[in-house]
Amino acid sequence: MIADIAFYVFAAILLISACMVITARNSVHSVLFLILAFINAAALFVLAGAEFLAMVLVIVYVGAVAVLFLFVVMMLDVDFAALREGFQRYAPLGLTIGFILMVEVGLTVIDWSVASGAHFVRLAPMPAHLSNTAALGDLIYTHYMFAFELVALLLLIAMVGAIVLTHTDRRGPRRQNIETQHERRIDETLTMVTIEFGSGAKRISAQSGKEIG
Repeated sequence: MIADIAFYVFAAILLISACMVITARNSVHSVLFLILAFINAAALFVLAGAEFLAMVLVIVYVGAVAVLFLFVVMMLDVDFAALREGFQRYAPLGLTIGFILMVEVGLTVIDWSVASGAHFVRLAPMPAHLSNTAALGDLIYTHYMFAFELVALLLLIAMVGAIVLTHTDRRGPRRQNIETQHERRIDETLTMVTIEFGSGAKRISAQSGKEIG
């Protein structure tokens, strides 16, 4: 009974946090709600007996990804007015697509039925000598090895694409020329100026010998 109550509490907080992520006006608050959603999802993993997945979710997503999102949002000067410029223009299309999706979900829920003669796959009990982490590793690196490598490849492509999209080509950057610096003479960089008492500082051009200041 306690486990059921904890499940519904964590699930409710998770759903509310997920909704607040997309409805909060402040982007920093959205990231904080995202962290709260990750923590509640980890709690649900613990209730399901997948403590390794819960630990990975907290360490990787909460400790790295979500904190990185928070730093990026706080450091970047995001122009939200520019982001909302096309909202009214694309609002009818977005509402139409959302309505279609809601109708499809509703039809799926209303007409949910099981065909006769359907076979259900029941999960086999985990052997006592096999831990949760070992069972998960056995599934990922044996039965689902191709899918695991495909996900890693997709993440690599996404990372490269983000770098390409955000990289700016700087025109005419100033570069250091070590050879020119070594060949430079003292008379090209140093000018001896005699300042008369009470006349103030004056700068003299090395090429023309005229006072320029």
